Amino acid sequence: MTLQPKPVLTLAILLLSLLSLPVFAQEGDLEEEEAVEETGVTDYIAMDPAFVTHVGKPDNKVTYLKAAISLRASSATTRPAVDAHMPRLRHEMVMLFGEQTDTDQLTSMEGQQALREEAKKRINQVLEEQQTGEAITGVLFTEFVVQK
Repeated sequence: MTLQPKPVLTLAILLLSLLSLPVFAQEGDLEEEEAVEETGVTDYIAMDPAFVTHVGKPDNKVTYLKAAISLRASSATTRPAVDAHMPRLRHEMVMLFGEQTDTDQLTSMEGQQALREEAKKRINQVLEEQQTGEAITGVLFTEFVVQK
């Protein structure tokens, strides 16, 4: 006599398998993963210390942002270029955060994703201007707090 799996058990296993798959993937995240797969190198570069600044419109109650950032690189040669230009890169992040006037946007996932993309763009612009031949593949917020 052979044992046949019960339909309920089979359905439960199938559902658990589907739940373990990532459901939503951001377009930028897929690009980052593809870049890492091509080179086989992933290097995370912390921009220490964390950024703390005020955000929002000047006439409103003061709102603070604290953001800890790590940069994702897919080349072993990116770290020296980033380290060499860290003061300028930090300046660009301070300016970017200071431009944020919509604090509600900062607390949404879409707003944070847009901020990550803009940060990546600005950092890569600096690396290009400085003729480093390097670029980062992503910006990660390892800490992100908005205090109203």
